[in-house]
Amino acid sequence: MNLLDVEDLVTELASDRRWMRAVNGVSLSVRRGETFCLVGESGSGKSVTALSVMGLLPAGKHRHPSGVVRLYSHGDEAIAGRSAALDLLHADEPTMRAVRGGRIGMIFQEPMTSLNPVLTIGEQLDESLSLHYPEMSDQQRSERILAALEEVRIPDPAKRINEFPHRLSGGQRQRVMIAMALICEPELLIADEPTTALDVTVQAEILKLIRELQSRRGMGLLFITHDFGVVAQIADTVGVMSRGELVEVGRVEDVLGRPRHDYTRNLIAALPERLPRPVRPPKVTTTPLIELRDLKVHFPVRQGLMRRVVDSFKAVDGVSLSVGAGEVLALVGESGCGKTTLARALLRLIEPTAGSILLEGQDITHLGRSGMRPYRRRMQVVFQDPGSSLNPRLPILSTLREPMRVHGIGRDDDARRHRAAALLERVEMPTDSLWRYPHEFSGGQRQRLAIARALVLEPRFIMCDEITSALDVSVQAGILRLLRRLVDEEGLGMLFITHNMGVVEYLADRMAVMQAGRLVESGRTEEVLRAPQEEYTRTLLAAVPRLVAGAPIPRQGSGASAHP
Repeated sequence: MNLLDVEDLVTELASDRRWMRAVNGVSLSVRRGETFCLVGESGSGKSVTALSVMGLLPAGKHRHPSGVVRLYSHGDEAIAGRSAALDLLHADEPTMRAVRGGRIGMIFQEPMTSLNPVLTIGEQLDESLSLHYPEMSDQQRSERILAALEEVRIPDPAKRINEFPHRLSGGQRQRVMIAMALICEPELLIADEPTTALDVTVQAEILKLIRELQSRRGMGLLFITHDFGVVAQIADTVGVMSRGELVEVGRVEDVLGRPRHDYTRNLIAALPERLPRPVRPPKVTTTPLIELRDLKVHFPVRQGLMRRVVDSFKAVDGVSLSVGAGEVLALVGESGCGKTTLARALLRLIEPTAGSILLEGQDITHLGRSGMRPYRRRMQVVFQDPGSSLNPRLPILSTLREPMRVHGIGRDDDARRHRAAALLERVEMPTDSLWRYPHEFSGGQRQRLAIARALVLEPRFIMCDEITSALDVSVQAGILRLLRRLVDEEGLGMLFITHNMGVVEYLADRMAVMQAGRLVESGRTEEVLRAPQEEYTRTLLAAVPRLVAGAPIPRQGSGASAHP
């Protein structure tokens, strides 16, 4: 018996005095105890579908020209041979307030934007209970809150009740969001990319927790994601969305193992682990472009009224590594292990506590600002979010031309413009992009522009910090091919920080694994991935959800029904 039925759902959003169709004729069903994974690229309509079900789209800015969304009740009426259905699209606001949290729980992607920063964890959980169970006493609500935090395995839950969200880690905040979504024991849980921003080990814990809670409670689960590894791990049924339409629906083993639609096949083929490996020429041993020798970055820990230094936090603790010309070194590890701190010290954006940094054999560890200036153009960086690193007030021409002016590249602005246009072609962007602004481009296009800005000074070494983590798989595939080609053709050295092992496998010649500020393992990529020597590396690799070649092995669940 179905728990949720969506039939011919059409959702239109108001945009510039016209209506844009975001969801076009979507039909799907979720059964009790079933996990339905909705996958697709950004803008495909996944989240709008979920928000339509929840009635959370902005008032006056959306409409539903057609469609029905039915939520079924399976209590005493089901025993009598019938089930009551609630039409969510046409329910009034008091009814929807009772449904949200009471019968349907929702977990959002970023808990810090969903949790109230000025209320404690306990106060926020209590708010949900007070709304849906006003008859509960204070003591009963306190007991339910403590039980909910224990159920999602929050460490020391009795103390965490009085903590504010900023005092918790990312994984703990997501556990609180799960507790908040489930505290009123809903029949259906909607999870919108709940693990995208988490480390692979934390992601594995959260997915395991959601599966266990679902199995224990018999909930239906509508899980939105773009990670096919996660889909293979948790789904019973998969629906693939493209441009607002559901183009393929079926059992997980059929959709992932034998996809029928070209769009699904192209998405799966674009996964890093499925990309064909480029043939790379053998490397000739040369002097490293960049070399770190016993690098340390320690931060003082201060306490007391006088803020005296009582200890030090060893963010980077004696790391030695090197990157050669035409080589990509992937740096992996969990959040807080010191990857980004090491990269910032390498670029001399923060001062190292001890150790040496050599660029093409020259020691740059203690150079001042003026001394570093000629070296800046030889070592560049591409950040994770190009939207925040590209100046929104400058056209792309100015973004590319100004660094050339500062470093004296090009005889005049006309020559610099020609060089900028040639560089855009190099990163596969049209030359008319020069006169446009960053907000006019997609995420993948902005990342290509950020790469162009890094290349404009003709660097020898580039550091990339999680630059593909927020991109769709097809866009990510294009960026990875571009980076590999630039490294091979230009002879660049690259340090690539990531937690995506598929990216590491495709892109990196060597990989290094960090844990708690130290380098615990390094070597040729294929050797480390095939036979890791350290237990931490084995744990890290085991936590990665992957869609390997051949039929996936999904978890077993109940039957499903869906109709495209």
